[in-house]
Amino acid sequence: MSLSNILFFLFFLLLQSSLFQANSQEQQERNILQTLKHQWNNPSSLVSWNPSTPICTNWTGITCKNGSVTEIHLSNMNITQEISSSICDLTSLTHIDLSYNYIPGEFPYFVYNCSNLYSLDLSQNYFVGSLPSDIHRLSSSLQHLNLSSNNFSGDIPLSIGQLHSLRTLNLFSNQFNGSFPSSIGDLSKLERLGLAYNAFTPSRIPLKFGQLKNLQFLWMTQTNLFGEIPEVIGGLVNLEQLDLSINELSGRIPDSLFMLQKLTYMYLYANRLSGEIPRSVQTLYLTEVDLSINNLTGTIPQGFGKLQYLRSFYMYANQLTGEIPASLGLLPSLSRIRLFRNKLTGALPPELGLHSKLVFIEVSENSLTGELPVNLCAGSVLIGLVAFSNHLRGELPRSLATCHSLRSLQVYRNNFSGEIPAGFWSLKDLKSILISENSFSGELPDELAWNLTRLEMSNNMFSGKIPSGIKSLSNLMVFDASNNLFSGEIPMEITALPRLLSLSLGRNRLSGHLPSEIISWKSLSSLNLSRNQITGIIPPALGLLPDLVLLDLSDNQLSGVIPPEIGHMKLNFLNFSSNHFTGKIPLGLENLAYDNSFLNNPGLCSDLLNLSSCSPKLKAKSQKLSSPLLATGVILAGGIVIVVLICSFVIRYGSKKKHEQLLSTWKLTSFQKLHFTESDILYSLSEDKMIGSGGSGKVYRIALNQSESIAVKKIWNKGKLDELLEKEFQAEVQILGTIRHSNIVKLLCCISCDSSMLLVYEYMINSSLDRWLHRRKRESMVSSSVHHVFLDWPTRLHVAVGAAQDFGLAKMLVKHGEADTMSAVAGSYGYIAPEYAYTTKVNEKIDVYSFGVVLLELTTGREPKDGGEHTSLAEWAWRHFQEDHPLVDALDEEVKEPCYLEDMSVIFRLGLICTGTLPSTRPSMKEVLQVLLRCQSQQLYRERKDESEHDVHPLLVSKDSQSKRSLKCEDFDDEDDSFVCNR
Repeated sequence: MSLSNILFFLFFLLLQSSLFQANSQEQQERNILQTLKHQWNNPSSLVSWNPSTPICTNWTGITCKNGSVTEIHLSNMNITQEISSSICDLTSLTHIDLSYNYIPGEFPYFVYNCSNLYSLDLSQNYFVGSLPSDIHRLSSSLQHLNLSSNNFSGDIPLSIGQLHSLRTLNLFSNQFNGSFPSSIGDLSKLERLGLAYNAFTPSRIPLKFGQLKNLQFLWMTQTNLFGEIPEVIGGLVNLEQLDLSINELSGRIPDSLFMLQKLTYMYLYANRLSGEIPRSVQTLYLTEVDLSINNLTGTIPQGFGKLQYLRSFYMYANQLTGEIPASLGLLPSLSRIRLFRNKLTGALPPELGLHSKLVFIEVSENSLTGELPVNLCAGSVLIGLVAFSNHLRGELPRSLATCHSLRSLQVYRNNFSGEIPAGFWSLKDLKSILISENSFSGELPDELAWNLTRLEMSNNMFSGKIPSGIKSLSNLMVFDASNNLFSGEIPMEITALPRLLSLSLGRNRLSGHLPSEIISWKSLSSLNLSRNQITGIIPPALGLLPDLVLLDLSDNQLSGVIPPEIGHMKLNFLNFSSNHFTGKIPLGLENLAYDNSFLNNPGLCSDLLNLSSCSPKLKAKSQKLSSPLLATGVILAGGIVIVVLICSFVIRYGSKKKHEQLLSTWKLTSFQKLHFTESDILYSLSEDKMIGSGGSGKVYRIALNQSESIAVKKIWNKGKLDELLEKEFQAEVQILGTIRHSNIVKLLCCISCDSSMLLVYEYMINSSLDRWLHRRKRESMVSSSVHHVFLDWPTRLHVAVGAAQDFGLAKMLVKHGEADTMSAVAGSYGYIAPEYAYTTKVNEKIDVYSFGVVLLELTTGREPKDGGEHTSLAEWAWRHFQEDHPLVDALDEEVKEPCYLEDMSVIFRLGLICTGTLPSTRPSMKEVLQVLLRCQSQQLYRERKDESEHDVHPLLVSKDSQSKRSLKCEDFDDEDDSFVCNR
């Protein structure tokens, strides 16, 4: 055999051997992956893992190199089982990404065997327990470790500082409640460090962190940091993003921080930083600055006017003084400005909006003077102008009339004057206009912005008639035009506003009669028409409004008797004084709570109130009936009996057919096993069984037998139901029909036809929470001899915890691929987050706001709309806090016993935090629940041990005995004013 043949033969054998080895390795890796799939219960997301197809080209999430599996990327694959140790039998594996799944268990120790691992991402799963103390045994080549958004607890191990190849370390949003080691400063190659949202024991920023010369991203939001920001942080020469917000940092901001040349994001809000902001600003690449909610003093440095890339500039809720630098108006990228709640003076930069596309500017609650800049909307993207509570003057800029992007204008409590620019009123995206307490004049045009939800223009000099075009405002919830010069009649068209909650037209020159048809005002809760020249009678329909709690018709020219329907209303405030009413006060109003509600009405009388007595003089005239009259009476009586018998026969004859026709128009959809039929419901909906009403319908209690009752909610019957009510009905059915939870009322079935909809629930024997919680409803129950269930503080806290574990159901309405909007979510005034004026997107922060209102209800006993004249509970609570009133004065008198005051104060303040105006400053529901659970745990411990109110459960005490407060319910104690001043 020639040499060439021998060489060819050897090459052929080598080739065959290589092919055999390759096939053998592929089959081995195929078997490993099949085992993984099987142990994960064959999720449908891995249907492409088919043994008959090539691994490296067809299998989802698999990447190969030189024929071997090197990367597994299975993010968001609905994996619900633990990881198998066989995964590390893939000897060439360098990347594992199993993020955004539902993987349980403790840290997978077997990944130590993945010796070539370069990146490990197990974030957004259900891992629990502590990280292993020998975590340094992970691959020496590991560069990226992401364990964020799990439930890991305890300490971050010291040995993590030995993973010297790490470039990314993300441990944020876990349950770590121990310490984080300064040895992290030994990771010299580290570029990204995320430790945010963990309840570490109180710690200072380690000086050793100054060694992280390659660090580009440092995120330590809400990690229990305290003390000063060390000067060594200026040594992080490559730092681009810094977030140390929501901590207990104090002292001055170091000058070195503003010397970092590459810094683009600086977030230090919600701390206790004090002193002046460093004068020298050399961080020329800064795009976002947030130093809000601190105790910073002095003026805003002129150096910020040099930051050509600056987009967001937030310094609200500080003690800043002086003028806003005019150079800010020259910046080409500036789009968001929030400087409210400071002590700033002088005029706004005159060129604001001219050189950049301004999106919103919020400078309220300062002492600013001068006029508004004329070019605020020059970029055509301005959505919010908030400048209330200043000393601004002059007219609104004419340019606002063409600002089609504008959604909210809030300039109340200023010195503005003149007429509103023509065209402004009809801007298509405008949702809220708050211009009260100025000197504006002029008339309302007939064409108004159809999308308006709030129009507040009280205490101005507007005149003319209220236009009939107001009927186009189908979304309007609040209309306050009191204390102006409006004249003429109240237009009938105003009664066609189905969403209207509050109508205030008091102190004007209105005349004519009250509208008689007000059927659309089913949601109205407050009506004030006082101090006008209105004549005529009160329409009886006014007494049928189900949600009305405030009614003021005083100081008018009204006459006639007060309709008895008014006496059936559950009013918190009533004033009919200074009119010309006559007759007897309706029985339901003869209550000492209304003793001053009817003054200066000489023709009225009452046997109880401070009015003339109604007791009639008895006329004892005994008249005998004459024989002809007696005979006539007998004949009439006999005729009546005959007519009744005939009618009864006709009714009985046709009842069966009518019954069948009625039932044929209704459709029943069941969610539970039922012991009743639709006819049991339909023939029992009488008014004497009504137990409540709301903005969209009435609620009835129907007894099925002696021991079982059901509750029926009837959506308002308006002939053909409008689209929003249809969405509300479908939303309630979709959520409650599929939920099984002990804290949520059970939906049994729904019954519907073309013109009506019924929701049938299990009946709650103790009625709804608000009946036992809210002060005024409790008082009405006591006065009406209704059995009163006392809700003490421990019970209320238990309710808060249970509600926090259920909250966020609105998101269940959002289907995959559909817009996350609020269009199908039913909401009530008082619960709605203020950003609803800017956006209709559903997100957690909107839920958090609503839950914050619930916390304020639980601590104060007030209703969501009970904030005094024209304000909500949240607004009232914030005003109470900001005006430095004693916090305990806001708490419910019935439950604020000395042993509960501390915890009630904490929950009240938590409610304030949740109802902050800015969504970004509200906590997550997860964080809210943690505070509630801590409070509940401490309370249970106190009750068991019968010790003083300052004792803390041992499990809540940190290792540092001097810093117990960080792990107690008192995370938000009375000293921490800066943390909650974020409205």
